[in-house]
Amino acid sequence: MAKKTFKIRQIKSGIGYPKDQNATLRGLGFRRMHQVVELEDTPSTRGMVNKVRHLVAVEVDES
Repeated sequence: MAKKTFKIRQIKSGIGYPKDQNATLRGLGFRRMHQVVELEDTPSTRGMVNKVRHLVAVEVDES
């Protein structure tokens, strides 16, 4: 059985936000603006996305 994943895109810069939010962006795998990262759907990654929800957007998978 395949693991569930979801894609997120960084839509806003982390500049001007607290250091822990910048660290969360880096922990999610972001290195630049508008980059798309595919992550495994776990409670820990959902919590990280929730922490920086104002800086990222969840991509809708059409398949």
